[in-house]
Amino acid sequence: MWIMPKFRALKLAAVAVALSVAALASGCGQSASPESTRLVLGYIGWDENVAVSNLTKLLLEEELGYEEVEMELTDPKAVFERVGDGEMDAFQDVWLPNHSEQLEAVEGDVELLRSWFRGQTKFSLAAPSYMGIDSIAEINETEATRIVGIEPETRIMERIPSEVVEAYDLEQDLVEGPTEGMLTEVERLYTAREPFIFVAWSPHWMNQRYEFEYLEDPKGALGALTQPSELHTIVREDLSSEDPVAYEFMNEVTLTEQQVNTLEDVINTTGDPVEGSRAWLEENREVVQPWVDAAKRAREA
Repeated sequence: MWIMPKFRALKLAAVAVALSVAALASGCGQSASPESTRLVLGYIGWDENVAVSNLTKLLLEEELGYEEVEMELTDPKAVFERVGDGEMDAFQDVWLPNHSEQLEAVEGDVELLRSWFRGQTKFSLAAPSYMGIDSIAEINETEATRIVGIEPETRIMERIPSEVVEAYDLEQDLVEGPTEGMLTEVERLYTAREPFIFVAWSPHWMNQRYEFEYLEDPKGALGALTQPSELHTIVREDLSSEDPVAYEFMNEVTLTEQQVNTLEDVINTTGDPVEGSRAWLEENREVVQPWVDAAKRAREA
């Protein structure tokens, strides 16, 4: 009888064990290896969106083993469409009821997760406190010559020229542009104590840095935009089945107004969203641990 050499027998046994392990792993499904999937987060450049999305990216990559979580910048209308089409996996800055129209357009193609923000949102035109006004009806009584706005595709920028200017007969020029540029201009004008009007909202670090008044809208020209909103995440329709780890993580995210504001402030201080998120995380581990734990439970299920 031919006897297999001992070293060869051991080698073949090791190969057999390896193949068995590989077969077992392959039978566990995609959810067992989220790092093998491609995850794309859409964002629109608003500071709370940049902060929450980069914190999500950091934790998925460094705590949950994702090889890469891509961030794609787009405009407020397109981000809903792209999540609905499956080009993006999620968008974490849905303001409701403000984004109701965009959400209805992709109904059936996305899933709306529960509200992640624990606080009172605000959204309106605003004026620095040194101007001494508290109503849109008083703007023409000031020396302000411009209204510093944000992206033209947003609901508030659509309503200002069509509803607000007409209702109050405003004489100021409306300046449109990216949020980053608006914030730079606000910083310049505020530091110089010049009179101006701007679009403001909370949660946002501007509420900590500047003293200003959200202006009342007695004629209701801004409609529901000034009402408190809930902040949600939308994900593509089949994310829960194809990537339950990322799904459960994002469904567990919760932040207070103070936590969002401080996260944004640290990001601004560091000048880098990921590094700022990492610095904030060092002081707020207890905030995010439940999100990570929920994702790990989904992986083990």
